[in-house]
Amino acid sequence: MKNQTTRLPLAVTLGDPAGIGPEVALRAVTRPGAHPAVLIGSPATAARARDLVAPDRKIEVVDGPEAAANVTNAIPMMPSSHSQPHPYGRISAEAGQMAYDAILVAIALAKAGRVAGMVTAPIQKEALSMAGVNYPGHTEILEHHSGIRDTGGRVAMMLANDVLRVVLVTIHVSLRDAIEQCTFEAQMRAIRLAHKGCQAFGIGNPRIAVAGLNPHAGEGGLFGREEIEVIAPAIARAREEGLDVKGPFPGDTVFMQARQGAFDVVVAQYHDQGLIPIKYMGLEKGVNVTLGLPFIRTSPDHGTAFDIAGRGVADPSSMVLAMEIAYRMAEAKRRA
Repeated sequence: MKNQTTRLPLAVTLGDPAGIGPEVALRAVTRPGAHPAVLIGSPATAARARDLVAPDRKIEVVDGPEAAANVTNAIPMMPSSHSQPHPYGRISAEAGQMAYDAILVAIALAKAGRVAGMVTAPIQKEALSMAGVNYPGHTEILEHHSGIRDTGGRVAMMLANDVLRVVLVTIHVSLRDAIEQCTFEAQMRAIRLAHKGCQAFGIGNPRIAVAGLNPHAGEGGLFGREEIEVIAPAIARAREEGLDVKGPFPGDTVFMQARQGAFDVVVAQYHDQGLIPIKYMGLEKGVNVTLGLPFIRTSPDHGTAFDIAGRGVADPSSMVLAMEIAYRMAEAKRRA
């Protein structure tokens, strides 16, 4: 019997209550034709956002996602806390803790198969740290609490829009540490997850390009030997496994080649190398997908935008797309 994933709602976290997360989440779940979803967070925070963007809608607190199907003419909400909303645009430990609590509830629901997947609104990393949450971001929280590391698994971050997909070898670390972490094993993990991630998007045999670490992909060793000693051997091994992967290519041209249709996905070596091309095309068009988890997780490709929080002007396009992609992936999973 096939998995009935898409009959379940998405768990949508509100993110940092002082940012635009609650606003874009409310806009996304109340738009015409929105997929079923249950909000996770503080009902008071959700109500404040509701008053800002959808004052004619009611919020109904439920004790689980199963009850969301019985909610009509209201927005189902599963509380992860009952704290009052924090002032807009202000970093605080309280706001960081609220955001973290919502993530943990959504992870638990996703692990138990009670939701189709989870979509997370933006969090503020400094607020997390102030709350004593020692993770640099969503990706690391998900990797730890999903349990995949207990079996030797790891995750990778894929950023995607309508013309480009990028998977990162290293994520939230300093550039110095990223260079040290660009190992053969890390290359193989990213390449394999890029292949599986594209298949989750419905691409049967994805064409993978791997970016070099150094300028001009090392220029034959003149600007560094990582391409020769680490990256190229990993590409050769992946090809032996049957994957369609090429490179290493210079980082300043490979994304343009992918955008022109030569590749389905680019494996980038470090955070900014991969995210700048995606974000340059527009934050409203990008979606973050966490690969390697036992459940589906997506998020908008923008931050908390404290400077405009509470003004009712935040663009929900990326959050809407994150929900759409999560359901697309859930449908592909159901059919598999």
